[in-house]
Amino acid sequence: MKLDRVIAVRNNKTIYRDGDRCIKVFNKEYSKADVLSEALNQARIEETGLNIPKILEVTMIDGKWAIVSEYIKGKTLAQLMDEDEDKREEYIDLLVDLQMSVHAKTCSHLSKLKDKMSRKIASTEFDATTRYDLHTRLEGMPKHNKVCHGDFNPSNVIITEDGTPFIIDWSHATQGNASADVARTYLLFCLKGDTAAADYYLDTFCKKSNTEKRYVQKWMPIVAASQSVKGNDREREFLMNWVGVVDYQ
Repeated sequence: MKLDRVIAVRNNKTIYRDGDRCIKVFNKEYSKADVLSEALNQARIEETGLNIPKILEVTMIDGKWAIVSEYIKGKTLAQLMDEDEDKREEYIDLLVDLQMSVHAKTCSHLSKLKDKMSRKIASTEFDATTRYDLHTRLEGMPKHNKVCHGDFNPSNVIITEDGTPFIIDWSHATQGNASADVARTYLLFCLKGDTAAADYYLDTFCKKSNTEKRYVQKWMPIVAASQSVKGNDREREFLMNWVGVVDYQ
């Protein structure tokens, strides 16, 4: 495999293209278990019939774990939104439709969203009283078993030249309540400072899915707390400010 064409660089991984293959190479200190878990998630999502790049192999390259999958040629929804401001709402509508197609699937072998969030909340820097309140709120939320992407945003949707959408990056996939997944997407828009897109996204999702907005909003402090264990200082501060929000208009 040739590793001379870099597609993207993240904190703990570098993604390359080699012909029709996409090679995600993780840093040496990256957990072997996490790499295998990500590959397994993607393989399981393949079985749901969703349009995603197929896993080709898991291997080691120069002492580093790597996941090799199909390379999907196209542009991300994020790129398309940046290139054509007039179509931003149209692209967000498509994002919502794709996310609803994900939530329409089930996959009983995926980890449970509530269990994952509970572990993350337990490892936050909040005091014991706040963590207890968050755990109580989490346990009080309805239990569902829908496929949840966990990081669903315009950068993780690729549109090919013929208009076919592919959803990528399934490392955070779980099964659980779709509204938690929606709350995560809303907060991702907010983290980028795009509150207008965030509000339009939430309004559109709730309208199309016939979901009460307050129901999604109840998840936001819980999701923000679970996500505050990672990211840079600015992101953590933003997310931690959401944790104290109890009610909405």
